[in-house]
Amino acid sequence: MGLFDKLAAWLGLKKEVNVLCLGLDNSGKTTIINRLKPSNAQVQDIVPTIGFSIEKFKTSSLSFTVFDMSGQGRYRNLWEHYYKEGQAIIFVIDSADKLRMVVAKEELDTLLNHPDIKHRRIPILFFANKMDMRDALTSVKVSQLLCLENIKDKPWHICATNALTGDGLQEGVDWLQDQIKTMRT
Repeated sequence: MGLFDKLAAWLGLKKEVNVLCLGLDNSGKTTIINRLKPSNAQVQDIVPTIGFSIEKFKTSSLSFTVFDMSGQGRYRNLWEHYYKEGQAIIFVIDSADKLRMVVAKEELDTLLNHPDIKHRRIPILFFANKMDMRDALTSVKVSQLLCLENIKDKPWHICATNALTGDGLQEGVDWLQDQIKTMRT
């Protein structure tokens, strides 16, 4: 972090925020995070995340530290160790994976009922990813299958996205940035 970034953060002009990026394996979490980074920082070859990785990207007023958590079954129990540190959540869903939509809902329910999350008004951004796939469900249908309308105590938003092209990502990040700013004022 350069001197001007530190000064801006100290003056409250640039806020740092920790974001958890969760979702089942192969939903597109790492590809989305890669797409949010500046083009000169993006990698060409995306490999499955083992455990977790930490990535950073900036918007005009926020500096994001994103914990890209592996969605493989054997690693999902690690998610809860990061809940206290998270100030926002990005939950990525593979809209074309109808068979595992139930598993995604179970993981979401477990997340929402965890003591470190349950009583916090933490914003949750849902990316209904892989909208380019022929059999992809609409974001409305994904929302219905995950019962998002039942989330009453946390701000949430769902965006139809295509991580490969970046479609829908900016809308989601703008919403998340607005939520975080609102929480901090």
